[in-house]
Amino acid sequence: MPNTYTQIHLQFVFAVKYRRALIQPEWKERLHQYITGIFQQNGHKMLQMYSVPDHIHIFVGFRPNQSISSSIQNVKSESTKWIKREGFCDSSFAWQEGYGAISYSKSHVPNVIRYIKKQEEHHTVVSFLKEYRSMLDKFGVGYDDRYLFRDLQ
Repeated sequence: MPNTYTQIHLQFVFAVKYRRALIQPEWKERLHQYITGIFQQNGHKMLQMYSVPDHIHIFVGFRPNQSISSSIQNVKSESTKWIKREGFCDSSFAWQEGYGAISYSKSHVPNVIRYIKKQEEHHTVVSFLKEYRSMLDKFGVGYDDRYLFRDLQ
């Protein structure tokens, strides 16, 4: 898009369906590479990604050539197909419906990257649902508890 200049930094958070601990250390880096490729193919810049067994945080420099919802739908759909094709899970893999998307100014980029890198350590102290609610509250994002990510199963 000529004459379109943007600076959009977004953190996405979404979970494995039923928050099942299916993302395994043996293949999570390959998953990160695959998801990075999807974002890059759509003109976005990967800044940081980290997954724990039941959810993922993705931080990107987002380009306005694609809507947020279509981007996440694409990432979830393609990564699910890839996980199944590679045979990484004995059981059926799927991402849970919905996602969180939070925007940040350029001055916050280093802090968000640091925060995402420390997810595993962070979740030894704070549960995912508590962290997610806190993030939504901090940024003034209204939500209905009935539609937040489901508890672990």
